[in-house]
Amino acid sequence: MNARQSANRIDRRFAALAQTGRKALVPYITAGHPSPEATVELLHALVDAGADLLEVGVPFSDVMADGPVIQNACERALIQGMTLDRVFAMVEQFRTDDAETPVILMGYMNPIERRGLGRFARDAAAAGVDALLIVDCPADEAEETVEAFAGRGMHQIFLAAPTTTPSRMERLARIAGGFIYYVSLKGVTGSATLNAASLAPALAGIRAYSQLPVAVGFGISTPEQAAAVGREADAVVIGSALVQRLDAAPDVAAAVAIARAYIGPVRAALDALVEARPGTVQA
Repeated sequence: MNARQSANRIDRRFAALAQTGRKALVPYITAGHPSPEATVELLHALVDAGADLLEVGVPFSDVMADGPVIQNACERALIQGMTLDRVFAMVEQFRTDDAETPVILMGYMNPIERRGLGRFARDAAAAGVDALLIVDCPADEAEETVEAFAGRGMHQIFLAAPTTTPSRMERLARIAGGFIYYVSLKGVTGSATLNAASLAPALAGIRAYSQLPVAVGFGISTPEQAAAVGREADAVVIGSALVQRLDAAPDVAAAVAIARAYIGPVRAALDALVEARPGTVQA
């Protein structure tokens, strides 16, 4: 890890959380949904409600790993004029008031290839992005992207799944940065609810190859489910359940209120895990 990577906000945030035993809460929203005007306000509201890292979806027309909820969010954002430049501008605007919360962009290779990898990495870093999660860029095809992002002080986040083989997990662990995102279900986002009992052996398998924090997403929608996942994982990702609730927001104020009301109890459930652990020192 070079000096630029070691200064990455994601690394600092997980190190701070580990000192207190807290689990990271990582909400996902699609940039431009439910409206472009709401995105930056939503990011700040999510942090205020207890988010530790933010995952921001780059709207795209063919989101093959996502279910109907996020497909609809991407379609709505694109109809309202969202572009990659506007996504970067939103992150940059967020950074004017928040220099510390890590921001991860989640998307697909097509927009990156259209812009050019080098230019994309430069623009993402300049905006204040900390990591990229590229769904259709598996670890065995990622040497060029990992190098380009690392050269700008950013990580590339990789997905592991119940179907990930040991050889692929070993390859993934060698080049992953920030954290490893474990997809707890077979299928697309929002397709089902998870079985938390199956997490312990799966995460132990990942940790046999990597010392990076492990985040778990897909299928988490309630504070109780988040707490069950938090007992095993280092971070909990909530996406479709939040995005679906934001669909109903008629304006920015309503979207902010919905986000706060939903994420606050999830944060409380995760913090209760620390309070229940004897001898834990909280900051």
